[in-house]
Amino acid sequence: MTNEHSPPRTHDPAALHAELDAVWRSWPGWRGFVGEVNHGAIGMRFMATAIIYFAIGGILAMLIRVQLANPRAAFVGPDIYNQLFTMHGTIMMFLFAIPMLEGLALYLLPKFMGARDMAYPRLSALGWWCYALGGLILLVAMFAGVAPDSGWFMYTPLSDKVHTPGINADVWLLGVTFVEISAICAAVEITVSILKVRAEGMSLARLPLFAWYMLGTAAMMLIGFPPLILGSILLEVQRAFDWAFFDPARGGDPILWQHLFWLFGHPEVYIIFLPAAGALSVMIATFARQPIIGHAMIIAAIWAMVFLSFGLWVHHMFTIGIPHLALAFFSAASMLVAVPTSVQIFAWIGTLWSGRPRWSLPMLHITGFFLTFVLGGLTGVMLAAVPFNWQAHDTAFVTAHLHYVLIGGFVFPMLAAITYWMPHFTGRRSVRGLGGAAFWLIFIGVHGTFLLMHLTGLLGMPRRVSVYPDNPEWELLNLISSVGGFIMTAGFALFAVDMGLQLFMGRRTKRNPWRATSLDWAMRLPPPTYNLASLPYADMDTDERRLTPSRLDALATKLAMGDGMLAGAPRGVRETLIVDAVSGKAEAIAVLPANTLRPAITALIIGVFFLAMLSGYYWVAAAMVLVIAATCASWIKPVQPADTAYGPVPERIEGLPAAPYHSHGLGWWGSAVLLLANTSLFVSLLFAVAFLAVVAPGWEDLPQESPGIGRWAALLATGAGGALLTWAGLRPQDRSAHRVLAGVGIFAVAGGSLAVFALMGGSPIEHARYAVQGAICAYLVVHALILTTMHLAAARGHRIGVQRAATQGVLAQWHGYTGLVALVGALALAVARL
Repeated sequence: MTNEHSPPRTHDPAALHAELDAVWRSWPGWRGFVGEVNHGAIGMRFMATAIIYFAIGGILAMLIRVQLANPRAAFVGPDIYNQLFTMHGTIMMFLFAIPMLEGLALYLLPKFMGARDMAYPRLSALGWWCYALGGLILLVAMFAGVAPDSGWFMYTPLSDKVHTPGINADVWLLGVTFVEISAICAAVEITVSILKVRAEGMSLARLPLFAWYMLGTAAMMLIGFPPLILGSILLEVQRAFDWAFFDPARGGDPILWQHLFWLFGHPEVYIIFLPAAGALSVMIATFARQPIIGHAMIIAAIWAMVFLSFGLWVHHMFTIGIPHLALAFFSAASMLVAVPTSVQIFAWIGTLWSGRPRWSLPMLHITGFFLTFVLGGLTGVMLAAVPFNWQAHDTAFVTAHLHYVLIGGFVFPMLAAITYWMPHFTGRRSVRGLGGAAFWLIFIGVHGTFLLMHLTGLLGMPRRVSVYPDNPEWELLNLISSVGGFIMTAGFALFAVDMGLQLFMGRRTKRNPWRATSLDWAMRLPPPTYNLASLPYADMDTDERRLTPSRLDALATKLAMGDGMLAGAPRGVRETLIVDAVSGKAEAIAVLPANTLRPAITALIIGVFFLAMLSGYYWVAAAMVLVIAATCASWIKPVQPADTAYGPVPERIEGLPAAPYHSHGLGWWGSAVLLLANTSLFVSLLFAVAFLAVVAPGWEDLPQESPGIGRWAALLATGAGGALLTWAGLRPQDRSAHRVLAGVGIFAVAGGSLAVFALMGGSPIEHARYAVQGAICAYLVVHALILTTMHLAAARGHRIGVQRAATQGVLAQWHGYTGLVALVGALALAVARL
C-alpha cells in the first residue's frame, strides 16, 4: 500500500543528499557561526553553553564549601560570600538547568518526530543569543565585583534601592529578564513544533513520550515564567524610578514579590524535572528492551503535574502568616503532587523489572537518579507538612532537600542523557574506563555533601551564613559536607575528561549503537543538518512502541534512499511538513528560513537596551525600543501576490499548499501560543492589583477624590477602543473601513490609557495604587504600539489581502486580545481608583 503523497521511488541517494546539503549547510567562517539557525547547531550551543555555566556554578559552590568548612573561616568576607551564593543559585537555575533542557529539546525533537527542523529556526537562534548575552552580563558583573548579592530569589525589601543601593540587584533583574526572553522563545518554539511540525500520520496517540514531556514543560514555561518577568519589571521600575510597588510605607507590600516569584519558582522545579523524565523514559525503554509500561497513565501523570504545580507556590511561604485554611489547601496540594510523580517512577521500575535490562554506563546514572530523587521527594513530603515546615524553614535542611531534588531529578538524568546521546552528537563511541569511576565519585560526593546537611538543618543552622563561631555542633557536619563537595567536583571533572576523550579519541560508531526504537536513531551519525533525506509518511510505522531495532534500521534505509515525503531539495529551499495537530494528517509545506544575521543583530540591540537600563541611560533605552520594533518588523519579508509562485516554490507541492497560503499556519499557531504567555503576564498584573488592594497596608489611606469628567472620558475612550479592537478580532476582513476602525481602536486605547495616567490624581512615586494604575496603562500602550508595528510590517510586505489568510488571522488574534485586555484594564483602572 502506497500513501497518496509518497514520491516515486526512483531517486539517486547521493543526489538527494547533495541537494539537501547545498540548501541546509552553514555559511563558512564567522558568518556561519553568527548566522546559523539550524536546530541541531543551536541545540548544541545551548547545551555547551549550559555546561560551561554549570562548571562556573560548581566552582562557586566549592568556594562556598571552603568558607563553611571552618566555623571561623576568613576565606572570603560576607560581601563576597553573599555574591557567591547568589550567583551560584542564579547560574544553576537560570543559566544551566533551563537552557540545558531547551538545548536538548531543540536538538532532539525534530529527530524524534521525523522533521527537518523546528517551526521557527530564527526564533531558536534569537533565544540562544539572548541567553548567551544575558548570562554574559551576569558573569561580567561577578568578575567586576558587582554581582547580585541578595539571594537567587531576590527578596524585597532587601533587594530594593534603599537596602541594595548599587547596581548589584539591577544586574540580576535585567540579566535574568534578558535570559527569560530565551525561555519564552523556546517555549513557543517547542509547543508549535510538537503540535504542527512532525511526520505525516504521527497523531497525538503515536506521539513519542519525550515529546509529551516537552509539551508539558513548554506549557508550564508559558504560564510560569511571565509572573517572574512581571515581578522583575516591577522591581526594576521601583529601583529605577521609585514607583511604590513593594514599599509598605507607600501602600505596597514586599510579600507581593514572593507571590510573583514563587508563581514561577515552584513550577520551575517541575519544568526542570519533566524533560529529564522524558529522557529517562526513552533510555529506560531502550535498556529494558521493551516499551514503557503504562503509556497512557504516564501521559495523564504529566498533565496532572502540570496542573498541580501551579497550586503549590505558597509551599515556600508557610511562615509569612497566611490563613490556616490556605495553609491546609497548599499543604494538601504539595502532598498530592507526589502521586503523579510516583506513577512515573513505578512505571519505570515496572518496565525494568519486566524487561531484560542492559547495565551500561547510562544505566548507572539512571540508578543514581532513582536513589537520589526518591530521597529528595520524601523530604519534600516532610516539608509539605506545615508544622515541620515551620521548624525547618530557611535552614540547611531545605538546602539539602533542594539539591537532592535537583541533582537527583535533573543532573543524574542529564548525565545519563549525555552518555546516551553522545554517539549521536559526535558519531563516536565512548572510551572505556573513566565513566564508571566518574559516576561513583559523583554519587558518593552528592550524598556525602547533602545527606548530613539535613541533620545540620535540623540542628538549626540557617541558610546563607558565612561563619558560625558559637555553634560547634555544626562544625564536623559542615566539614564532611565540604569534603563530599570536593569528591563530587572531582567526579564531574572526570566525567568531562571522559566526554572529551570520546569526542577526540573515540572510534566511529554505527548508526544505532544502543539498538533503540525511536526515530532519533534513524539517521547517520552525526546527523546531517537536514536530519533525513526524506520524511516518513502515514504508511510508515513511526510508533516507538511498535518499532523494533531491525524495523527501525529498515525504515532508516528507506528514508535515506528517498522513499519518503519531500525527498531531497529540488526547489532549493528548506522544507518540512505541517500536519494537523491531532490526527497528524499533512496540511501544508513549511518553507523555513535559511541562515541569517537577523537573530544575532536583534539580540545585540536588545542587549543594548538592557545595558542602557543598567547604566541609567533611560533615553537610550527608550530609543532602543523603537529600534527593536523596527528590527523585528524587518524579519517579515515582502511576498508576492497569490497569483504568482512563492519564490521558487509552487503554490502546491504533492497536493499540499505552501505555508504562506495556509490559513492556520505556523505564524497563526505561534501567535496564539505567545498570547497564552502574554495572558499569564496580564493575569499576574491583575493579581498584583488585587493582592495590594486586599492585603497591602495603607491602600485605603488615600482620600476618596472624585475621578472627574476628564478621567471618566479617558476610561470610556480606552474601553471604546477595546470594543472596536475586539470587533476587529472577531471579524477579520481586508476592507478599508475595517482597517480604519481598527486604527481608531488602537489610537483610542493608546490615547485613552495615556490620558488616564495623566489624570489619575497622584504620582506612582507617592503610592502603590497609582503605581499599579501606571503599570496597567503602560501595558495597554505597549500593546497598542505592538499592533501599530504589526500593521506597518504587514503593509510593507503587502500581506493584507484575501490571499493572506494567515496574516489576517494573526492580526485578528492581536486585535481581539488587545481589545479584551483594554476592556478589562479600563474596568480595573476604574475600580482601582474607587
